[in-house]
Amino acid sequence: MSVIGREELAAMIPHKGTMCLLDQVVRWDQCSIECTSLSHRRTENPLRHDGRIAAVHAIEYGAQAMAVHGALLASEQGRCLRPGYIAALRNIEIACSTIDDIDRPLQVKAWQLMADGGNLVYQFEVKAGRELVASGRVTVVEMEENE
Repeated sequence: MSVIGREELAAMIPHKGTMCLLDQVVRWDQCSIECTSLSHRRTENPLRHDGRIAAVHAIEYGAQAMAVHGALLASEQGRCLRPGYIAALRNIEIACSTIDDIDRPLQVKAWQLMADGGNLVYQFEVKAGRELVASGRVTVVEMEENE
């Protein structure tokens, strides 16, 4: 499977411009996805507040990886992914206070644990090299077509 670049993956999620935090998909299959990003180093990152990016925002990196994974799976089935929202966060671990000072690319991984209709549960992990930045479990609920 070839690497998916920023432009192609940005077309899969509703986050546009600098709010698309991921740079590429390096690997994916039916159950998981692995992405990389250097957007935490960019001064135009919209998650910056007073020049810093809080590590809690690593959850958004994980959520975007989940959205791309869902879009890739939907595309394989000949359909478009419906928009969704985060319904719950569980077992969140944040291992640092900020991410803008991390000089290495972020590796963002997500594993689909459950898919039941429009309800999805993913485990995610964000690392810089071998160091954990954040991890946790996210429940996503797809919106109904009329929402």
